[in-house]
Amino acid sequence: MQEFASYLHLEELGGLELLKAQYHHKQFSKHVHEGYCIGVIEEGAQSFFRTGQLHTAPKGDIILVNADEIHTGSSAVESGWKYRAIYPTPEMLLDVGQDFFTHKNSVPWFPSAVVHDVGLAQQLSLLFDLLEQKDNTLLKESMYLSTLAYLIQRHGRAKVTPIQHSEIHHKIHIIKDLMCQKPEHDYSLTELANYINVSPWHFLREFKKHTGLPPHSWLVQLRLQKARQLLKQGWSIAATAHACGFSDQSHFNRHFKKAMGTTPTQYMQNF
Repeated sequence: MQEFASYLHLEELGGLELLKAQYHHKQFSKHVHEGYCIGVIEEGAQSFFRTGQLHTAPKGDIILVNADEIHTGSSAVESGWKYRAIYPTPEMLLDVGQDFFTHKNSVPWFPSAVVHDVGLAQQLSLLFDLLEQKDNTLLKESMYLSTLAYLIQRHGRAKVTPIQHSEIHHKIHIIKDLMCQKPEHDYSLTELANYINVSPWHFLREFKKHTGLPPHSWLVQLRLQKARQLLKQGWSIAATAHACGFSDQSHFNRHFKKAMGTTPTQYMQNF
C-alpha cells in the first residue's frame, strides 16, 4: 500500500480541514489537535490510543477524537488503513451544540472513540465527497451543519468544566496558558516550576498527570498549532520554523510530519 496524505482547506467553512490519507507503516506518537477529529475508515483498520485505552476502528466505523485530547494512530492490520476526516474547532461546534445542550456555551464531548453507525458513516462519506468538489457553497454549508448536528445529537455530550479545581490543577492551567501565548520561547523546567512556585520534579510529574504529555512534548504541539496558522497566512516554511521556535527547518519538518502525517510543503499544496 502506497502511503499518502493530503489536506484540503475549506475557506468557505471557516478554514475547516479535510484530510484524505492512506497509511501502511505510519505510526503517530502521542499528539493533540486544536480541533476535533471526525473520520471514517474506508479500508483496513486503525488502532489508536484515546481516553486511557487502545481502540480499534475497522472499515466503515467512525473515529472520534475530542479537541486537545491526547491520541496516537497506527495500523491494526497488515494491509494498513485508509480514511478521510475533518477537523472542526470547538468554536465551529459551539453554535451547533447550543440546540442540544441545556448548559450555555457547552462544547460537545464525544465519550466513544469508535462508533459503529452505518447511516452516519454514509452521511459523513457523502459530506467528504461534497467537500472535495468545487463551488456549491450553500449545499456544502447545509450538509456540513446538518451532519454535525446529527453526530452531536446521537453521540455527543455536553462538556461541562467543573467549577472547583485543586490548586495544582489551577497552576498547571496557568503554565499551559503561558506556553500557549508564546510557544516559540525556549522555556526551562526550572523557569516554569518557579513561575508557579513548585519544585521542578513536582511540576514535571503533575504536568504529565494533568495533560498526558511532558512539558516539552506539549510545547511542541503548541508550536505546531501556531505553525499551521502561520502557513495558512502565507508565511514561508523557513520563516514559520524560526517564528515558532524550532531550531531549524529540518527539525520543524520532522516534527510536522510526525504529527500530521505529511510535510509542511505537502500540507499547503491544496491551500
